Amino acid sequence: MTNRPVSPLFFRKPTLELARSLLGMLLVKETELGSASGWIVETEAYVGPGDRAAHSYGNRRTPRTEVMFGPPGYAYTYVMHTHCLLNVVSGEPGSPEAVLIRAVEPVAGEALMLERRGPVKKVHQLTNGPGKLTKALGVGIGDYGRPLHVPPLYIAEGRAVSSISSGPRIGIDNSGEARDYPWRFWETGNPYVSRTVK
Repeated sequence: MTNRPVSPLFFRKPTLELARSLLGMLLVKETELGSASGWIVETEAYVGPGDRAAHSYGNRRTPRTEVMFGPPGYAYTYVMHTHCLLNVVSGEPGSPEAVLIRAVEPVAGEALMLERRGPVKKVHQLTNGPGKLTKALGVGIGDYGRPLHVPPLYIAEGRAVSSISSGPRIGIDNSGEARDYPWRFWETGNPYVSRTVK
């Protein structure tokens, strides 16, 4: 693939703004088996120490969250319920914030994605969730700390998104008032979004 990675400067914006800016960008993973990529169609912002849903709430600094305390634009991967999830570190160094990539729309390497994921009932179920997309693209815990502006795991220039919707984040019921923050963003009407407002 000849997609050009974004500049490191792309990531230097407030977390909520970055979460919206990532929509329509291309997420690429290169492996020995080949490359796979997808348009980012859904994100969730986690705004650091004051966000009860964030791993860094209260400035919690552990080996797992260490990368969040560094500069923006690096991969924060972690395993939850056997699934690896991919976050983009955001915020200034020392301000541990991140944006979760929740869903992508496949662009290239779909056969490889299907091989990794196994049979799916509907094509949009291939990458319509944070654990599904990492498995499909071949993103794993070994990608922790990678800079997202250079291969093999990177974000490239994307396509325009005409309409963005927002609403509460998903799966954070035990986070007090933070569960209601409208910090999930998605491309309106895209079938690969993990969950739409009913």
